[in-house]
Amino acid sequence: MSTADIHGQVGAYYGAKLAAHGATPNGVDWSSADSQCVRFEQLISVCDASSRFSLNDVGCGYGALLGFLRERSVDVDYRGYDLVPDMIAKARELYPGAAFLGSGERLEPADYTVASGIFNVKLTTPVDEWRDYIVQTIDDMARASRRGFAFNLLTSYSDADRMRPDLYYGDPGWFFDLMKRQYSRWVAVLHDYGLYEFTIRVRKDPA
Repeated sequence: MSTADIHGQVGAYYGAKLAAHGATPNGVDWSSADSQCVRFEQLISVCDASSRFSLNDVGCGYGALLGFLRERSVDVDYRGYDLVPDMIAKARELYPGAAFLGSGERLEPADYTVASGIFNVKLTTPVDEWRDYIVQTIDDMARASRRGFAFNLLTSYSDADRMRPDLYYGDPGWFFDLMKRQYSRWVAVLHDYGLYEFTIRVRKDPA
């Protein structure tokens, strides 16, 4: 399955969620605002917020991460990217003046890049092809990030009877090894925040 085919399927899926639920956590396929904030906290821990930094948000949806950062008075130069034109339109409506870009736009260099939930919904894509797609997307994120990047995945340690065939469950050890071998010595796996998922945080060599 080509990247364009994957983007088409995933874009249609999330477009339907937004149409059904609006600019809410359910509208980006999360169960609650609380769990959405927990995910944001893990991802943003990759950033040094002691001074202003730039951030790419891949799969930004309606811009909830920007709202999260503004509520906490984080000094950030933010750019959001999403496959779904209606998501971008809603984000621009909610956060006028902020930079929200479509899927055709190449990631601009930033201090950090994060992605929340974009690797979960594989739909009909075969598992091996979906993992290749994830690896390529992570590589794009890494190349665009000067100081670090972070992403989350559903965990392969989920309860077997609750796992769905249309979702992808990643092996934390496999992704940790890939990050260590390909990108940095400074890699953390966060798997202790109460959700059936994990976050990988990669910081670039400070030297």
